[in-house]
Amino acid sequence: MAFIASNGLTEAGTAKTIVVGGMPGGMNVHYHDVGAGEPVLFLHSYGPGTTAWITFYKAMGLLSQHFRCILMDLPNFSKTGPIVYREGVHAVQARTAVALLDALGIARAHWVGNSQGGQSAMVAAVTHPERVGKFVMGGSHIGTGGDRYLMANRPSEGSRATREALADSTRENIRRYLRVHIDDEALVTDELVDYIHRAHTWSPAFDEARKQSVSVPHDYTPELAAIRAPVLLIHGRYDRMVAFEVSIAILNHVTDSRVVLLNNCGHWPPSEKPEEYTAHVLTFLKGY
Repeated sequence: MAFIASNGLTEAGTAKTIVVGGMPGGMNVHYHDVGAGEPVLFLHSYGPGTTAWITFYKAMGLLSQHFRCILMDLPNFSKTGPIVYREGVHAVQARTAVALLDALGIARAHWVGNSQGGQSAMVAAVTHPERVGKFVMGGSHIGTGGDRYLMANRPSEGSRATREALADSTRENIRRYLRVHIDDEALVTDELVDYIHRAHTWSPAFDEARKQSVSVPHDYTPELAAIRAPVLLIHGRYDRMVAFEVSIAILNHVTDSRVVLLNNCGHWPPSEKPEEYTAHVLTFLKGY
């Protein structure tokens, strides 16, 4: 399937797998490694069939000209795993990401995450501050298990659509889930639906690992004030999965932070507004 970066990079042509330590019995981590320079670790969105490549490939053409871009598939997504866990999922993801950096011999990196990937970058900044330079997040909750919203409804429309697609992963349910997550429905093509469906259903072992895993809720709010890493929050104005008020709440707690709110954008800013998203990320990482 042709989800190709603007400079011709492909998913298959950049894919790598490595066994990392720090996980039960070790674990295969699937990732992409493109470009050269200061390392930046990318962690992808939540949802059935989501991968690091489909989340960030539109940004890679430019960002890989300036940085070594490492796009990691999170445990039990794509081909990372399978693993059964009984703890907060974002702690698992942050630990896996640190283990990948260890395996690659990288002491410190910038982190860029969207949705669950952004929250896992935030958790890494809390639990492994020495491994995190600057980090980007958005469309992300503060607490594993979700947050209380001040204005928005909970569970969100996006959460309900995601649960339906996970419970019954038909192409129609996946299409419905994508149309809730992405503001411009013209971006929800048959090609994208087929990609997400295939990435979610390709392995019975991964499906079983997801079913057996239990994510334990944890509220990270009390720990946000201790974050010293500079953070950029990029959130879609019409995000129906995570209300943008959560990014404003994070801004209120983290001293060195700033927020960008993109109009006419849903839960996937790297895919929906790639030029603006990439420009903001590049400027932030290189320094204002």
